[in-house]
Amino acid sequence: MAIYSNGDANSYYQHSKNFAINFPKLEHSLDVDVCIIGGGFTGVASAIELSERGYSVALLEAHTIGWGASGRNGGQLIRGIGHDLSKFHSQIGEQGVALIEQLGVESLQVVKDRINKYNIDCDFKLGYCDIANHPKHIKYLQQSYEQLQQSGYPHSLSLLDERQVQQQVIGSKTALAGLVDMGSGHLHPLNLCLGEAIAAQQNGAQIFEQSPVKSVRFGDTHQIRTAQGHVNAKTLIYGCNAYLHDLEPKLTGKVLPAGSYIIATEQLAPDLVEQLLPSDYAICDQRVDLDYFRLSADNRMLFGGLCHYSGRDPHSIEAVLRPKMTQVFPQLAQAKIEFQWGGMIGIGANRLPQIGRLQHNVYYAQGYAGHGINVTHMAAKLIAQHIHGESQRMQVFEQVKHMRFLGGKYLRSPLLALGMMYHKMFG
Repeated sequence: MAIYSNGDANSYYQHSKNFAINFPKLEHSLDVDVCIIGGGFTGVASAIELSERGYSVALLEAHTIGWGASGRNGGQLIRGIGHDLSKFHSQIGEQGVALIEQLGVESLQVVKDRINKYNIDCDFKLGYCDIANHPKHIKYLQQSYEQLQQSGYPHSLSLLDERQVQQQVIGSKTALAGLVDMGSGHLHPLNLCLGEAIAAQQNGAQIFEQSPVKSVRFGDTHQIRTAQGHVNAKTLIYGCNAYLHDLEPKLTGKVLPAGSYIIATEQLAPDLVEQLLPSDYAICDQRVDLDYFRLSADNRMLFGGLCHYSGRDPHSIEAVLRPKMTQVFPQLAQAKIEFQWGGMIGIGANRLPQIGRLQHNVYYAQGYAGHGINVTHMAAKLIAQHIHGESQRMQVFEQVKHMRFLGGKYLRSPLLALGMMYHKMFG
């Protein structure tokens, strides 16, 4: 059965979630200050930010809280926003680039503070390592290390050679160098998302599941309709990312849903865990179609990758990812795979998150391009600050132009898949 993008029954995170709360379906009329569409990190983080500031909030989720990428991702909290910010100098200037770099560091603290403030049990652990598995990637790690040091990055960094990285971080001969960042880390994403939803509700936000939005009518007061209820709101936030579908065409065409997939092994023996990832860091390599992996709190290898632009799920995730995993870790050749799942992440053409407004009282955030945990929380903070009149920092993102993907609804994924194939072969 290959229903990975539309169902999460075989997710390790669903198996190990701490919260069994069910939010009601919207079946009545509601008047609020802010309506949020989408119950992933963007939505729940926005609900917390705004309810903390005293706004009445209604959040509408088509499925269940954390159903999409927020509850299925690799669980890696990694510094940074966007990719190669230097290319945006012409649009936002040096100050704009510097601000986004600052926000990329600040975003880590937003998540950490949220976990601490609300005492959310989500297996959070510091420690992340970028791995070079090709000689050309070693130079990139060296440059990244120097840039982070020069920028005053506030967390501990270590640049490791081949011997050091294989002894200290990863028991794999594929690793040629590593850049350890003790400001980044890993966590259980679904438990974080559910914990934040509970916190938002405790702050007064009203949260509704199984309540897909059928239509939106903009105005000084927006009218947002579901099958059995409707919300009247002065301000609207779209937080659907890759699962927006056709609800708002002005946003849908600027984000491509791309499949990403994960397998989880059985629980591993402590001595084997010590061989594989002795420091228990989250890991990413540097290839275009990167592999990312880490240990769960109960000692399973969670191995992800296979960023898929075709719009079709593989018939068997295990069949595709197990060979990748055993190439990195031959020690896992006999390990049983107990969970396999996937979901859609949202990718924009320029790999910079899209945060802004469709009009003065309609906000959106999407296109996180693989940095979803920290950037969703930063986007929520920026939007809430803008609504409350605290800060105009969100406007640096509004200055960036985002192109629509060519090919329309049915051709944009196949066209991008061809382009990525060309890039891998000849780039």
